[in-house]
Amino acid sequence: MKTYRSLNRFVALLGGAAVLSLGASLGALAYDGQHCKEAGVCWEPQPGYPEKLAGSKYDVKGLEEPHEVAKQANSERAMEERNAKRTAYFHKSGKWVYDVDQIPE
Repeated sequence: MKTYRSLNRFVALLGGAAVLSLGASLGALAYDGQHCKEAGVCWEPQPGYPEKLAGSKYDVKGLEEPHEVAKQANSERAMEERNAKRTAYFHKSGKWVYDVDQIPE
């Protein structure tokens, strides 16, 4: 009797898993998104997605200005200079110093 109950539970669990996986696969087949406008441009929004998204107050503004774009390049250049100083001091002394201001000249 005990074996019969555990077998029923196993069959019920297996059936439930099959139903869930079938439902998930049918949901994925409902929309394939493979209507390419041209070669390599195969992205298209799902049905019901708005044509143009409205901005919010959290959208980044001013990134198209040249001095704003240059900020990232300047910070990367400064980071590379600091890393070069750290590495040179490490090769010379064998100690890694994170704070560049603490590296003796």
